[in-house]
Amino acid sequence: MHNPIRRGGPGRTRWSGPTRRRWAALAASLLFATGALAGVVDPPGVRAAAVDPVAVTVNARAGMATVPDTALGVNQAIWDGNLGTDETSDLLRAAGVRMLRYPGGSYADIYHWETHTAPGGYVAPNTDFDTFMAGARRVGAQPMIIANYGTGTPEEAAGWVRYANVTKGYGAKYWTVGNENYGNGHYGSGWEADEHPDKSATYYANLVVRYADAMKAVDPTIKVGAVLTMPGNWPDGITAGSDPGPWNQAVLAIAGPKIDFVDVHWYPGGTAAQSLERTDHLVDAVHLLRQQITRYAGPGAERIGISLTELNVEAGRTTQPGALFLADAYSELLANGVFTVQWWNVHNGIGTVSTVAGHTDYGDYGLLSSGTCTADGSVCEPPLNTPFAPYHALSMMNLFTTGGDRFVRAGTDQPLVAAHAVRRSNGDLAVLLVNKDPDTAYPVTIDYAGFAPAAGSPTVYTHTNGATAITTDRAGSATSRTLPPYSLTTLVLRPAGAETGRPGAPGQPTAGAVTDRSATVSWPAATPGAAPIAKYEVYRQNGAVSEQLGETTGTRFTVDNLVPGSRYTVNVLARDTAGRLSWSSPPLTFVTGSPATSTCAVRFTTSGDWGNGYIGGVEVVNTGPAAIDGWTLTWTWPTTWQQVSSGWSADWAQVGRTVRVTGTADNRRLAAAGGTVSAGFVGAYSGPNVLPGVFALNGVPCTTR
Repeated sequence: MHNPIRRGGPGRTRWSGPTRRRWAALAASLLFATGALAGVVDPPGVRAAAVDPVAVTVNARAGMATVPDTALGVNQAIWDGNLGTDETSDLLRAAGVRMLRYPGGSYADIYHWETHTAPGGYVAPNTDFDTFMAGARRVGAQPMIIANYGTGTPEEAAGWVRYANVTKGYGAKYWTVGNENYGNGHYGSGWEADEHPDKSATYYANLVVRYADAMKAVDPTIKVGAVLTMPGNWPDGITAGSDPGPWNQAVLAIAGPKIDFVDVHWYPGGTAAQSLERTDHLVDAVHLLRQQITRYAGPGAERIGISLTELNVEAGRTTQPGALFLADAYSELLANGVFTVQWWNVHNGIGTVSTVAGHTDYGDYGLLSSGTCTADGSVCEPPLNTPFAPYHALSMMNLFTTGGDRFVRAGTDQPLVAAHAVRRSNGDLAVLLVNKDPDTAYPVTIDYAGFAPAAGSPTVYTHTNGATAITTDRAGSATSRTLPPYSLTTLVLRPAGAETGRPGAPGQPTAGAVTDRSATVSWPAATPGAAPIAKYEVYRQNGAVSEQLGETTGTRFTVDNLVPGSRYTVNVLARDTAGRLSWSSPPLTFVTGSPATSTCAVRFTTSGDWGNGYIGGVEVVNTGPAAIDGWTLTWTWPTTWQQVSSGWSADWAQVGRTVRVTGTADNRRLAAAGGTVSAGFVGAYSGPNVLPGVFALNGVPCTTR
């Protein structure tokens, strides 16, 4: 399916070009539960249906990413004549916006800052760079500026840095080279302006190096970013032209040593239910992106950050589905270390009008109403700057978390209810609950690990379907309540006891000597509190539950009995001689490999990726001393959205996530010490394509080549 992304302007919808994005549709949308539970206090006006209570687990021992000051962002665009007005800026400030992107998506690749022109596009009055910066300062937000790659030059970008930071002293830190430059027609679909003679990723990457050198020669303190594709979204994974690999690989291999961050966009597409379901893709998408950075960007790749500067939905943009999606996606991305997430857009203009979840949806990508009407004048948006539902979700995010908070693990046993949690520097815990069901009120019970809430009612913030504001109350308990249909609820809890005296958290762990069965975890020592540190405890994050892997009095621990080809996220906590436990270290994620030696070996290959599928192959080698008469190769896909569509040269079957490949009559025998067989398949995916890391031949784990 191809979906145009609209770049609107006052009074009409504007297009940056025939923007196309490819998504593979999921097999089915979410199933909605029905029913009720008695005995749980409902919010006013909500009556719980007869459904089983949802179990929510919040684990304060399982630390995730720290929230940066740049976390909550949004786009500003030069076609928006309200870009710098006080009313707009004050609304963004009230919602907690701390980063603003300029000059607006694909327009960035036709925009010339010095003349404030965008040939072929509309530039509204009062949208020049100084006006934008005045608005950003009123908001209290840092700018993220897109340097013109498509029709600009490194010298033009360097001049902008000089004007911004030397002449004007704005201290603009973040600069991205271009917008969606993979959309220049190199992959067969073009929407991004690109006047260069070569449209390849290789050419883009080499020019990014020139941009970075020229811009940092003016101000060495700035951070320069390069544009990548989001894993699992077209054209990720596709190799075009003479590039040595897909866009991300080619860009990182050349520009990696020169850049400070990568920039991606994500529009999940689909129905409202499908968009809300696809937030589950984000953990694996960010994991894959980090893997690509580590693999291709060269030494010191860990310094490279990730920004996600465009995010929105296709269905329910101005109504509650968009709000639920915003809160869920922002939380998931920030918890996994993305340093800024930015909604598209502040104002964008009316689109296709429909009714979603019982309310008028104006098809507008903006947080705030542009006050525009359809071409025939039959339907008009609310007055200018009226907040749409996603604006209230962004405001909820500001109530939920601010810079310096640390995300901790939270989870539920109901796919239609999402949970996120942060620990604040003052010891408070905030829990965000998202009910994605449009029809059912879910009673929830909340269990806390590593945190004891104080007696009494928590502070509760709620936004419900169709509401024009967030309500605030102190009501109910910290451990049970009912979530209205299609709602956002944030609980802010005080700790039961004093937070003084505990040790400081250990520093960032690292992993070394990672094998198929073990890894050595090391970390900087924690600072003692009121008593000396007695030991360190190493925990694995197993969903929202912490599983202790061991303890030591030193700052290094070797974890054994791991599962080959598996992803592990661990934290380290310090315990003092009085029994007080620190907060957790930052998380460490590593992946175990395959056995170094085995009686079998497997080579797994992919080729010809087309964005939601590819040609795969497996080569199986019997490296043992005895012949094998009858073989079966098995592996498990890392995600639920991967599958074998068809195969050849063997009998192929998939049950759940497990694939079984069995030899046929003409290739069932593998000779000793090198007998080899190859088989192929068509692989399909509808999300990030995380490849399997371990294979078993007749139940024996093989070495992966």
